[in-house]
Amino acid sequence: MSYIRFYTDLSMKDLASVGGKNASLGEMVQQLQQVGDIRIPLGFAVTVQGYWDHLEKNNLKSCMKEILQELEGETAVTTIQKVGSTLRELIYNAPLPTELTVEIMTAYEQLSTYYTTENLDVAVRSSATAEDLPHASFAGQQESYLNIKGELKLLDSVKKCMASLFTDRAIVYRIEKGFDHFQIGLSVGIQKMVRSDKASSGVVFSLDTDTGFSNAVVITSSYGLGENIVKGVVNPDEFHVHKKTLEKGF
Repeated sequence: MSYIRFYTDLSMKDLASVGGKNASLGEMVQQLQQVGDIRIPLGFAVTVQGYWDHLEKNNLKSCMKEILQELEGETAVTTIQKVGSTLRELIYNAPLPTELTVEIMTAYEQLSTYYTTENLDVAVRSSATAEDLPHASFAGQQESYLNIKGELKLLDSVKKCMASLFTDRAIVYRIEKGFDHFQIGLSVGIQKMVRSDKASSGVVFSLDTDTGFSNAVVITSSYGLGENIVKGVVNPDEFHVHKKTLEKGF
């Protein structure tokens, strides 16, 4: 399949084709899946080429560039909202290329079969090609859709993810940082949902993000979906673990 890459075949070397989130998930599956206590839900990525071909085969680029011209020298919130909404509708309302649609459905069927579940519940997540850079952070600017079940809802969510590359926040951020809107592509990750009601979700940083101190692991966690933490819906518990002390058995 030309548009699909399963996480078992991905690593950080594939960042350009599947974006930061998917490349990181692939790296985790490859490096940590064999460690007994770490279980990672499997899934697959729709490559960035799928996004570019969606624009190309629906002749969207020229129209999008024309719409974006309305923002030249313009800072009014209402104008930004109007342009963002128009761009998202344009991408979402265009039909996905037939070959891309078939490959997504085939991969989804394979994933469902692997977990012996008909129409597996999945998370559909955006993975931009520019997410974690030394001078810019695009994380959280695109959308994720959880508990998606069935082919039609999956394909709909994939288009919504593609359209979310032009959220109002993302448009303004790219303009402020001097990024070309058409130099950043979007991959979509499709991964088995986990039962977050059975335990907790959270975010782990391998260093202290406030100070840069590298001998600490910072964990934020709460019961329920991790999306609630990322979007600021809940105030999570926070834990700081000292690596050197942990290594000594404490």
